[in-house]
Amino acid sequence: MLEKIDLSKKIDKKTYKQLFPSFSNRLYETQKATWDANIPVMIVFEGWDAAGKGTSIQRLSSMLDPRGFKLYPIRAARTFEKKRPWLWRFWLKTPACGEWAIFDRSWYGRVMVERVEKLIPESEWRRAYRDIVDFERTLADGGTTLIKFFLHISKKEQKRRFEKISKDPLNAWRITPEDWEHHRHYEDWLVAYEEAFERTDSECVPSTIVEATHRRYTWLKIFQTIINT
Repeated sequence: MLEKIDLSKKIDKKTYKQLFPSFSNRLYETQKATWDANIPVMIVFEGWDAAGKGTSIQRLSSMLDPRGFKLYPIRAARTFEKKRPWLWRFWLKTPACGEWAIFDRSWYGRVMVERVEKLIPESEWRRAYRDIVDFERTLADGGTTLIKFFLHISKKEQKRRFEKISKDPLNAWRITPEDWEHHRHYEDWLVAYEEAFERTDSECVPSTIVEATHRRYTWLKIFQTIINT
């Protein structure tokens, strides 16, 4: 599925500048409407390393009322979290009625990072597909609006971005040997991502694949998807 997506989609700067004020206003109005209606919203960002998750989240959050959302950068589970059911730490981050919760990576690490890097037994990450479906369905049935994004770039584009960042003295620290190791195993990650979509997507909680080669197109698709949802 991911290999068939057209990653050349883009929007010129002039068109983006014309559309941006409208999208900014509509996003703010959407956030206010969910607050008034007591609707909790969870927005999940997943994707390739260097696909632009951080900059997309920054662009999105700059349009929102900071009093109405929380941002959660997800890292590996800490020692005390590993002693509890694996989804426990995500349940703690579900938003209150009317609030938004934005996740920079998420519970999908179980069937992506932990799977590819062999951090847990295969039986555990396979069982996690069912756990994720149950988790998301429970949230949706309880009235939470769940929006999931996957930012997609090609292996060639990922390499280009890694090299560009590595040459910048102020940002070179962002690219680690681990990132290059992930890049060399791009195809393994591709398989893991594909299976995650196949096993966890549902009619009520679908994933939105975002063509992330060109940032202006990426941002407008994210904004439009949130507004439409």
